[in-house]
Amino acid sequence: MAGKQKITTFLWFDDNAEEAMKHYVSIFKNSKILSVMRNGKGGPGPEGTVLVGSFQLEGQEFTALNGGPQFKFTEAISLVVDCDSQKEVDDLWAKLTKGGAPGQCGWLKDKFGLSWQIVPRVMIELLQDKDPRSPDASCRR
Repeated sequence: MAGKQKITTFLWFDDNAEEAMKHYVSIFKNSKILSVMRNGKGGPGPEGTVLVGSFQLEGQEFTALNGGPQFKFTEAISLVVDCDSQKEVDDLWAKLTKGGAPGQCGWLKDKFGLSWQIVPRVMIELLQDKDPRSPDASCRR
């Protein structure tokens, strides 16, 4: 089990896990779909559709499940992307908000309802500034 990630984020989708995996892999460099298990004749979903899959974004592994409509994503969990430049922020923001919804202070919801924080590295430094007049004081929680 050497090299295997010990803790993996598990994402519950209604019926579009395969679309989500392909979408995310197309956005992030150094990313790939690792495995896909499809439903057989016995279900639980339609034959040939993805039951569960795993994918990797920038070295981080995720599992995606087509689990049905029982659960939805909330802002209680978000994926934070540490960006090196404003260009990277702008690029990821445009790709992830397409079909989704922009939020404040780097937060957004993608077209699948998953929350993301697209954060320039310098913002972390600004958020740690104790000065309440700091430009990003309004983004502190």
